[in-house]
Amino acid sequence: MLELRPGCECCNTDLPPDRPGAYICSFECTFCHDCASQRLHFVCPNCGGELLARPRRPTERLSRYPASTRRVYKPEGCAPLA
Repeated sequence: MLELRPGCECCNTDLPPDRPGAYICSFECTFCHDCASQRLHFVCPNCGGELLARPRRPTERLSRYPASTRRVYKPEGCAPLA
């Protein structure tokens, strides 16, 4: 099951698990749309993998399958890989 991290690693914007706007790589590094598209060009700065839209978890399922509360914030690492 996806972790559904609560915020963007670059800008710390909140990313609710039941709304669109989050992008993840295969390791679940998580970014908002603006950072993923404008700063990172849809390439994960951590692993070099592609960033794709994260699926939303239906609101009615969040009580039984809650999203993660672990926030990863590391703006110093948010430059595209060369």
